[in-house]
Amino acid sequence: MGDEMQQHSPSADVKNNDLSSRGITRRWGLTASVAPALASLFAIRSARADSSSDSTFDRVCSSKVLRIAALPGEWPYVQNDLATGEWSGAAISMAQDIAKVFDAQLAYVESTYGNSVLDLQSNKIDLAFALNPTPQRALSIGFTDPVITHPFGCLAKHGLAPKTWDDLNKPELTIVFDIGSLHETAARRYCPKANLVGFKTRDECTLALQSGRADAHIQAAMLGLSTVGKNPSLGPYYLLTNPTVALPSCLGVQREPDTRFKEVVNAWVAMNRGTGQIREWMLIGLAKFGVTRDQVPPTLTF
Repeated sequence: MGDEMQQHSPSADVKNNDLSSRGITRRWGLTASVAPALASLFAIRSARADSSSDSTFDRVCSSKVLRIAALPGEWPYVQNDLATGEWSGAAISMAQDIAKVFDAQLAYVESTYGNSVLDLQSNKIDLAFALNPTPQRALSIGFTDPVITHPFGCLAKHGLAPKTWDDLNKPELTIVFDIGSLHETAARRYCPKANLVGFKTRDECTLALQSGRADAHIQAAMLGLSTVGKNPSLGPYYLLTNPTVALPSCLGVQREPDTRFKEVVNAWVAMNRGTGQIREWMLIGLAKFGVTRDQVPPTLTF
């Protein structure tokens, strides 16, 4: 900042003026030599900025492509058939229906729940499915209105049929959960008297229940029902009440000033929840995973 802020005295001698002139000439000569390169660089940056400045609404309407996060193996939401490459599941059915609104085709970007948030931030996708709107996530992405409200419950050993959290909040019972999850948060808050044991994965929790080392496995409804679909002998799945612990499951969207895309999707959510279509897609997705309709608790609403 120092050189640019200095001022030259009008009484400076000819020698100084000559040196200054030569200095300025050298500086301008250097600037002229790099000007084409800088101009090219600025043009590239400008082009990138222009391309990224399109809102999701404008981009989807013009390209006729809706990019979604595809999460292999996350039933009942998403599954990929390795033999055919075909994607299916409740989230895929929903995405296909949303794409029809824009007369668009789907583009699948393989991701995970955590990475789908990053994919929205980096403009790799337009929609992410089945995300809980946590405050941390809301700092970087937007959320639609809830698609479903996702209640919590458990799988339990045979002979134990819990209806409330208090039914599990007993010292003689061992309750398992996957470490660092909302399942752990719920277990520690509502079953503090029980013997609480955490495992790294949900599969390890399931194995503990199957082997008799656990009395109950805390899981959100869709995950619990999917576990029953894979292992029918573990059923039924029990929703727990008093209190009912439930979190909204939303679609993730890019955070941007233009809210038209989010408004369209919110209208789609409201209509399809109201008509019961979202519930139907969820039940079909569960059925593909082996969960029959009579295995879905009647008190479970979507």
